[in-house]
Amino acid sequence: MWPFICQFIEKLFRETIEPAVRGANNHLSTFSFTKIDIGHQPLRINGVKVYTENVDKRQIILDLQISFVGNCEIDLEIKRYFCRAGVKSIQIHGTMRVILEPLIGDMPLIGALSLFFLRKPLLEINWTGLTNLLDVPGLNGLSDTIILDIISNYLVLPNRITVPLVSDVQIAQLRFPIPKGVLRIHFIEAQDLEGKDTYLKGIVKGKSDPYGIIRVGNQIFQSKVIKENLNPKWNEVYEALVYEHPGQELEIELFDEDPDKDDFLGSLMIDLIEVEKERLLDEWFTLDEVSKGKLHLKLEWLTLMPTAENLDKVLTSIRADKDQANDGLSSALLILYLDSARNLPVSYILMDTLLS
Repeated sequence: MWPFICQFIEKLFRETIEPAVRGANNHLSTFSFTKIDIGHQPLRINGVKVYTENVDKRQIILDLQISFVGNCEIDLEIKRYFCRAGVKSIQIHGTMRVILEPLIGDMPLIGALSLFFLRKPLLEINWTGLTNLLDVPGLNGLSDTIILDIISNYLVLPNRITVPLVSDVQIAQLRFPIPKGVLRIHFIEAQDLEGKDTYLKGIVKGKSDPYGIIRVGNQIFQSKVIKENLNPKWNEVYEALVYEHPGQELEIELFDEDPDKDDFLGSLMIDLIEVEKERLLDEWFTLDEVSKGKLHLKLEWLTLMPTAENLDKVLTSIRADKDQANDGLSSALLILYLDSARNLPVSYILMDTLLS
């Protein structure tokens, strides 16, 4: 299948990624790929998990442990600035979810195919001419790390690639599904964290300046920093949309803020299926990958209701908790589908800019 996958990837680059890059910034309006060769080394699938519980009977859900280490040749240019750059190798490792839906009674039995990563994959890119690329106005604030994060997040939920296999499938509903629920995360406090700050050239151990990074798919939240405290109290609340379960997890990492490189203070991974079952979890969790430290979280699973009959009750409840979140707590979810536009005015300013 690899040669045909490569054809699909080239089509994706030219028809989806190239126009998206051109539209992202005025300075990138002449961006184009001049060569796309993904190479002959195929992607490896190291393991497959198939879900048989808590899934719709009209779909098949697969989690693929994928690994790709390939020598490729991808060249790009921005004609306006006579800039050329490229990629000569890519590595990507992670869990890709494949959803086959809807199942139908005619060949090919599957209406469409959806692909995405449940969490940010490990991505490494060997660039050529990256310095030239970062000299382009509008890109000079970027770095290799930031570019990798942007690409990685584009592959992660709620972003997805959906390929229709029959003509009458409702592609918009597959590409932009209604979330399964909302996860309300009360990021409360921690205890007994490691002291990473040192004095007298490392002889005396001090405290830490802890903060947390919380991830659900590509939704990322960062807490405030608590200075010089091994038992910090944050008392912050975040809300994240959950699109896929089983499989999605809440990821938390704690760090000690430093002027140069922040020190790692521990991590936590929580399966959202457990939160959905319990509806409310209020627990102390032991931090992983460190010798000590605990984190106090309260997690609420909120189900989406199709009618507004309980809205007054919800509004009363969140008014009582109004001080818990800077932006307030949510009472409802608005989903807006932007379908198309017609007869848009011509942008003469942009034309003048290009011609000058």
